[in-house]
Amino acid sequence: MRRVRGRGLRAGHGARLALAVAVAGGLLGAASRSGADAVARSRPVAAARFAAGSCVSFAPSAPGRPHGTVFIDAGHGGPDPGAVGVTLAGKPVHEADETLRVALDTVPLLRAKGYRVVLSRTTAGAVARPVPGDLSGGLFTGQGVHNDLIARDLCANRARASILIGVYFNASADTAAGGSLTLYDADRPFWRSSVALAQLVQRDVLERLAGAGAAIPDDGVHNDVGYGSAVTNADRAYGHLLILGPAKHGYFSSPSQMPGALIEPLFITNPTEASLADSRRGEQAIAGGIARAAAQYLSTHHGPG
Repeated sequence: MRRVRGRGLRAGHGARLALAVAVAGGLLGAASRSGADAVARSRPVAAARFAAGSCVSFAPSAPGRPHGTVFIDAGHGGPDPGAVGVTLAGKPVHEADETLRVALDTVPLLRAKGYRVVLSRTTAGAVARPVPGDLSGGLFTGQGVHNDLIARDLCANRARASILIGVYFNASADTAAGGSLTLYDADRPFWRSSVALAQLVQRDVLERLAGAGAAIPDDGVHNDVGYGSAVTNADRAYGHLLILGPAKHGYFSSPSQMPGALIEPLFITNPTEASLADSRRGEQAIAGGIARAAAQYLSTHHGPG
């Protein structure tokens, strides 16, 4: 749901939020296809600061000490369904549904490798507990969008995550636009580590998709400047992704404190790619690539894995 350089513009945030009321019922069942057992074995990291089902920790299932903590951000949720596309069969596909399913699918894979996993959300809801001014008519205000995004950084930091991986999907007014890209932030002191992580995520997800029979174009690994939220003038002036970017006085004071990458593996607005995103084959391929990349990165930079 991000701006695609040279290939069109992402859907307007106001238009996306206008869809939220209509699709809320559908979002409530988003987790039903995957992760139910894992959610039952989870626990909140800091329940008072987050909405129910958000900022949830999963212990490793492998014996021994955890090899590290992987934070996975399932993009959007609650009053923000993200981008909306249509499959080849005409079925509406909502970004927030698909990011949640992929995130839930990564949990057992990483737990089995000996990692603790923390998810930004495990339900269809938002991440942050709303405060006055966050909602208007059941939809996020600009303040609400901002607060829900920075809650993801707060969760990752409170969990003392070793790495952060965001899962989103891309969108364009051009329904033929397709491909996978992964973003990092070049203005952080650990940017080299973030680049290494982003390269692994991009490579491994594309390899898993190819193994599932989907040849997705490689749109590369990019700095996140220009890909951030554009809801308000302050958002546009900041220019970075809040999940990855640096602090800015008067705007954002709690950036993530670990190497991070954000992948948009498919275009939700491309019917062929939306069909793949909405399939178990596609969801499991993306999750498998993310889990493999996280384990590869941490085995090199953090310890055994």
